[in-house]
Formats: sequence, C-alpha cells, structure tokens
Amino acid sequence: MEKLFERFYKLVKETEEVFFRYIYYQINWNNKMVGLIGPRGVGKTTLILQYIKNTLSLSETLYVTAEDFYFVENRLTDLADAFVKSGGKYLFIDEIHKYKEWSKELKLIHDYHKELKVVFTGSSVLDIKKGTSDLSRRAVVYNMQGLSFREYLSLFHRIETKTYGLDEIIEHKVEIPELPHPLPFFAEYLKTGYYPFSKEEDFDLRLQQIINETLETDIPLYADMNVATGRKLKQLLAIISQSVPFKPNMSKIAEMLGASRNNIADYCLYIEEAGLISQLRDDTGGIRGLGKVNKIYLDNTNLIYNLAGDTSDKGNIRETFFFNQLRVKYEVTASSVADFSVSDKTFEVGGSKKKHKQLHAIENGFVVKADIELGYRNTIPLWNFGLIY
Repeated sequence: MEKLFERFYKLVKETEEVFFRYIYYQINWNNKMVGLIGPRGVGKTTLILQYIKNTLSLSETLYVTAEDFYFVENRLTDLADAFVKSGGKYLFIDEIHKYKEWSKELKLIHDYHKELKVVFTGSSVLDIKKGTSDLSRRAVVYNMQGLSFREYLSLFHRIETKTYGLDEIIEHKVEIPELPHPLPFFAEYLKTGYYPFSKEEDFDLRLQQIINETLETDIPLYADMNVATGRKLKQLLAIISQSVPFKPNMSKIAEMLGASRNNIADYCLYIEEAGLISQLRDDTGGIRGLGKVNKIYLDNTNLIYNLAGDTSDKGNIRETFFFNQLRVKYEVTASSVADFSVSDKTFEVGGSKKKHKQLHAIENGFVVKADIELGYRNTIPLWNFGLIY
C-alpha cells in the first residue's frame, strides 16, 4: 500500500492546474459516490488529479488505478478497509472497468464505509445498471466528452470566451474580440483539437492506439467477446468511417461482416458507448434517443481525419461537429426535412453556398454554414456551436 501512496503523490505533483475541463465545475463532489465515465483520452484522470490537488488534503486521500499490479493479489474492498482504518476519507479509483466485479465491490465499499467518499472513472462502455449489483441508486454518474472548440481555444491558444446557449447563438450574440478570424483555428480544431493530448507528439499514432485498445480490449472485456468478434468491431468501424454519413442497413452490414444481423445493433451500441461513433435517432422514441437509428457518425471530427484521411467528406465533417457539440446540453434528433432537429428548431448544415430553399416553409428553420465568420438572419456560422460547453 505504501507504493500506491508514492505513485499517487508523484502524479499529483506533476499535475498542472492551468486549464480545467467544462465538467469540473458541474460535478457535485460532495456526493458519497461519484462516477466519471467517458471515452479514452478525453482527460478524466487529469481532471480528478486536479480536483485532489486543488481541494483535498493528501493525508486523507488516495488515488489508485485499477490496472495497478497491486490488485493482482489484493481486492478493492480490502484496500478501502485498510485506507479507512488509517484515517482515509477520499478514495479515487481510475480505470475501474479493468477490475473484475467492480460494481459488486463498489457497492460493498459504499455500504460498509459510511464515512468514505469514492470517485471512480472508467470507459463510457460501462453500463452502471448492468450486473448483479445495483449501483444506480448509490453512484451519481457524469459523462465527459472531448474538448469543445471553446475549450480548445483556451487550452491551446489562451483565447478565453464564455459559453453560449443555443438561443444566444441563434440571436447572433457571440462576441470574441480576441478572435477576429476564427476559421483557421476552427479548421485546426476539426483535425486535431478534440483530444487534450493532441498537443503532444505523434498524435495520430496515439489516437490510433486508443481506437485499437477500445475495440480490442475495452469492449470485448465488457461484452465478454472473443477475439474474432473483436475483429468484426474493427471492420464495422472501418465501414462507418468510409461513409458520408452512414445510413445503416443491418442486413447488408451483417453480410459484409459475416455476422448475425441481430448482433449488429448491439455492436453499434457498444462502439457508441465507448465513444467512437454517435447514432442519430428519430424522435419517435421520446427522450434520449430511443427511436430508430437514422444515421451513424464517427463520434468526432478528429476520428474522421484519423480513419478516413484524405478521403474525408466535408459534409460529413460539418454534420459530425454539429451533432457532437450540441448533444452535451441538448437532445439532437434527425429531421424529416433537414439534417437535425433540436427542440422546436430545425437545422440544415452545409458550406458557404448552402441555400435556404428547403427551409422556406419551416418556422424556426436555420442554415448552418461552415465557411463564414459572422451570421445573419437565420444563417449561423458552424464554429459558433463549438462555444456551447
């Protein structure tokens, strides 16, 4: 256990507090058990180490990763018990999905140690309600995604701006005096700005490693898949990445993969929950997209450039960005007359030459253009939607 503290203190000492992610201020850290889930590489570990360094006493706190060799011979429940007996009050467990029977042991820790607060992180492929232990009544779970365009400007270029709500964007209230010409920055963001580690060397290689580990390790571990099925996930992602965007035909996909048609929807859901794709559904299913899948996008534009390279379709990139940024705060569904519906508003996304023709008869219809700096009437610059969170 002494080694765990040594590694923890070293990590905290190396953690910077210059930039804080959007969700840092949204989390109620006073809850007895907090879960932070999200795709690999979006900064979950850094965020919790920042909170520890900024707020807590190190003598009462311990951070561990479930991948640590310590857990080859020791259980989480034993660690929690020993930690509490030594005066511990705050236990942080990273990569919890790598620990077998994690939900059962977290439940026991929650119930046995009333004075201990626990924060855990994991891949978004985790389903908190799955399994024999009901954690949903015990843990408050937050879902974290990659950098918004606003966060990218702050982290990489030290350009600060507030967040804007959808109504403010529609009413053309966006003002960033420090950014008179946003389009060059926006183009850079679309290629390499979604992941906090993109300022480091070999970004493309590291992102490819995240994709592979998610498909070959995280999802198969979660869904109890064999190696052959894991390969089918990679084939499926390749099919999606080459489409613009992908309109799912489950029978055709099943034939291409040599898989059962009944399994394809499950595969897509796993990949979506792991943060590699997003499924746009219609509004027939009510809240939170329980309707029929209309289109499948890659999760973010950095993935498009990484997987599709020079064959990346501009229209696909624009729609992917719009969907990715708005879903954090709004329910986004497919529109029968345009690209997207958000509440009572309809959006058609395109380039600078996009016409308004199909929206003439629609109340609250808006054209979103990628290649303009300023908006006018019902025409809105695409980059504005990157300031929502």
